[in-house]
Amino acid sequence: MAQSRDGGNPFAEPSELDNPFQPPPAYEPPAPAPLPPPSAPSLQPSRKLSPTEPKNYGSYSTQASAAAATAELLKKQEELNRKAEELDRRERELQHAALGGTAIQPCFFQDISMEIPQEFQKTVSTMYYLWMCSTLALLLNFLACLASFCVETNNGAGFGLSILWVLLFTPCSFVCWYRPMYKAFRSDSSFNFFVFFFIFFVQDVLFVLQAIGIPGWGFSGWISALVVPKGNTAVSVLMLLVALLFTGIAVLGIVMLKRIHSLYRRTGASFQKAQQEFAAGVFSNPAVRTAAANAAAGAAENAFRAP
Repeated sequence: MAQSRDGGNPFAEPSELDNPFQPPPAYEPPAPAPLPPPSAPSLQPSRKLSPTEPKNYGSYSTQASAAAATAELLKKQEELNRKAEELDRRERELQHAALGGTAIQPCFFQDISMEIPQEFQKTVSTMYYLWMCSTLALLLNFLACLASFCVETNNGAGFGLSILWVLLFTPCSFVCWYRPMYKAFRSDSSFNFFVFFFIFFVQDVLFVLQAIGIPGWGFSGWISALVVPKGNTAVSVLMLLVALLFTGIAVLGIVMLKRIHSLYRRTGASFQKAQQEFAAGVFSNPAVRTAAANAAAGAAENAFRAP
């Protein structure tokens, strides 16, 4: 049996397939493996924060401290704005006064809504109305004493004293007890509280005496109104109205004294604080410092001159 060419006979004639000079066949790359189908992209849109949605920048404590700091800054800004508005208003008032060409300036400035804390504004306003009512009562008392003097000429002393009380008590009551009370609530001053308590207690005693109306003292109180001679009904009615007004003022004065004392006890003021304020106020006065320095210098000079 003849052997085939593929049997590996080395002596067999080479065929065309074994021609070494024949160019090799073209390279055919192997078929690539089938790729898995690409997954469909997700159509869910990316989430965006709304303008009003807060961003989480840190822990809760950090956000709370930042909010507290922001609130404190806003509070300080409001206070600065309020003071700036007050300064602008005062500047406009000064400019208006300068344009007016008058040398008369107000002796006192007060603005209860701006200078007094809100929880004390009602009390300060009531005291201001009390002072105005006392001034009105003194004016009516003067008219009642004038009418009584016209009816009964031996009442000249009471009429003269009624004029003195109007001229004396009106400015003194404003300066001696209303202004200390105003400054006490404005700056939480223990010293001004003590000044007010002492002077207003004396003022309440005077209110009671005015309501009683001792004849010859210049007060148209109950006694003076009841001793008016019969037949002078108009004078008697006027004096009774003044006595009723004095009584109402005395009662309101006692009530307000107790109320302000209770407020004073809740503010944390004390007698030691009043002493410290008094000492600081005295030593901050240039005249007092100059007098003390001169006294110390004189004492030292006398000590050196002494044998």
